[in-house]
Amino acid sequence: MHGPSTWPTTPPQRRHGGEERRGRRRRGIFFLSQEISKTPNPCSLPRLRLARRGAMAAEDNPGYALRATLAGHRRAVSAVKFSPDGRLLASASADKLLRVWSTSDLASPVAELAGHGEGVSDLAFSPDGRLIASASDDRTVRIWDLGDGGGGGGGGEPRLMKTLSGHTNYAFCLAFSPHGNMLASGSFDETVRVWEVRSGRCLRVLPAHSEPVTSVDFNRDGAMIVSGSYDGLCRIWDSATGHCIKTLIDDESPPVSFAKFSPNGKFVLAATLDSKLDLCLLVMSATLVGVMSVLLEVKMYIRSFQQSYQPPSMLETILGTISQEIGVGLSARRLWNFSAGKFLKTYTGHVNTKYCIPAAFSITNGKYIVSGSEDKCVYIWDLQSRKILQKLEGHTDTVIAVSCHPNENMIASGGLDGDKTVKVWVQKEEDQMEV
Repeated sequence: MHGPSTWPTTPPQRRHGGEERRGRRRRGIFFLSQEISKTPNPCSLPRLRLARRGAMAAEDNPGYALRATLAGHRRAVSAVKFSPDGRLLASASADKLLRVWSTSDLASPVAELAGHGEGVSDLAFSPDGRLIASASDDRTVRIWDLGDGGGGGGGGEPRLMKTLSGHTNYAFCLAFSPHGNMLASGSFDETVRVWEVRSGRCLRVLPAHSEPVTSVDFNRDGAMIVSGSYDGLCRIWDSATGHCIKTLIDDESPPVSFAKFSPNGKFVLAATLDSKLDLCLLVMSATLVGVMSVLLEVKMYIRSFQQSYQPPSMLETILGTISQEIGVGLSARRLWNFSAGKFLKTYTGHVNTKYCIPAAFSITNGKYIVSGSEDKCVYIWDLQSRKILQKLEGHTDTVIAVSCHPNENMIASGGLDGDKTVKVWVQKEEDQMEV
């Protein structure tokens, strides 16, 4: 996500307080000791080590190479996203347009969506891939129906379905809920808005932060929303009530430029403008399950009671306050304890001090963290070891956007005004990989 090209992004000079604790047992040593203990003949140990070293050398580099360069945008590319089924790739740009390609044929776009009055900062696909939402500097969020291009079988050309107004400053980031019934958007007006997709109605406004909101994301069941902001905070919200469950990063941290849940919902990946990516573990509480189960039953009773009579809003307020104070979210599907949230890993080596550059999880072949960088490269880290496995070079300006294909070994990236292209990277076949 790029955002307003004229907005100054000089970060405050503050130290990051989330350093990883020293002394943790190294996973490599642990697993190697297990293999050694299973080796019946000590003389075979050198051969085992040599074999392991060779295997690791071959596996270290994921072997991504450039497949295609997609031109056409007249200004910076601000966001790129694959559809949930991987059939489509969409890009947003400061030129006010969204372009959609088929990943099976990248020769030309299958759709171009025009209508925003200012640059587009972010986009998101609905879970079924039929809709695209876009956030713009014109302060609106728009929902587009892709028609035949979305594969829904409804027929017709892509069209604007809804324009969501309410933000009082740039609409900067957005995300669909996993069920596709809600849409969250973050803005430079320092709020997060939750919208009902079908009607376009704003369900609630979260006074989320004290500076621009840079990212929003739903967890895997849609019960929670994470938001990041230039105020240095990363917060978790109950999507049903709008109550803040926990603040994961304290006010000593540098501006949070991006935050998202991991695919399994147990971690939050947060980028900060000191060139760091932090992985935070959200720990499930066993000790508070009994207490929270009672509170959850009360909450469900209140909701059922609301069908015939509107109870005093104080009851919901009390429950929200309790959940916030003890750090547990009231969810019909999960009871999470965020008071024990802690940083597990920090990924460094890239450059990110000015722009809101997203990161992504790649889980199709190995487990990687992927991010753009202000040194014009795409970085790929090993999730466990935090080692940089590969740098993808080819862009001619800051790589401001990245996305990983949900099913295939494919990465898309987008560059700022000095580049204006979308690049698609794929893994080479094994017989083509350099060892």
